[in-house]
Amino acid sequence: MFDKKTQAEIEILQEGGHILAGVLKHLADLAKVGVTGLELDKVAQEMIIQAGAKPSFKGYHGFPNALCVSVNQTVVHGIPNNQVFQNGDLVGLDIGMEYKGLFTDMATTVAIGEVSATSKKLLEVTKEALNIGIAQVKPGKDIADIGIAIEQYVKPFGFGIVRDLTGHGVGRAVHEDPFVPNFTYGQKIGKMFPGLVIAIEPMLIAGSTHKVKIAKDNWAVNSADSSFTAHFEHTVAVTENGHLILTK
Repeated sequence: MFDKKTQAEIEILQEGGHILAGVLKHLADLAKVGVTGLELDKVAQEMIIQAGAKPSFKGYHGFPNALCVSVNQTVVHGIPNNQVFQNGDLVGLDIGMEYKGLFTDMATTVAIGEVSATSKKLLEVTKEALNIGIAQVKPGKDIADIGIAIEQYVKPFGFGIVRDLTGHGVGRAVHEDPFVPNFTYGQKIGKMFPGLVIAIEPMLIAGSTHKVKIAKDNWAVNSADSSFTAHFEHTVAVTENGHLILTK
């Protein structure tokens, strides 16, 4: 059974999501040539703590940082390091926060300097795929409808949709049921209902393969063909007549 949040809990999640969105926007603005992931991680942690919240990724299954920084071929779960961002890089920033006991999660991918035409298109398509997934969120629709809509949109562009990782329920924990695929799953997952809170997060690969591999650090998830990747995410609540993006 999927967890249902009360109206009061959704209001707290929206408050926390608004704070988190401000943090991520600031980090995205700071991400430029010559900056490092560790520098952004430090800012992220400071901003979250100043807001009276906690970084939810730090220590989660042993993850060492507040922020995931995933560069180029790394889809997600990149550990921030001292390597400077270079012109043409794509940098994924994924962040989670616990605020008043409830959790929100969001991500964006930033172009560093001048990026290739393929990278620009990848960012544009991944961002729009998130919007298309969110548009499916309403009571009575199946979770699987989100992935069907995303795949139908992405397929003509020839980008790979990561299948080994999906979106997820969120709110009382960093990850909850249900899983939220970004592709046609092939069967029903469960109907959406008011009070359901999910993180929708399309992850695309510039190559045509959907395959990924885990790095030697056992965290970073990389495209199997080393193609560039992009990732965008919002936490979304199902309402009585549609949806509410909590991480705005």
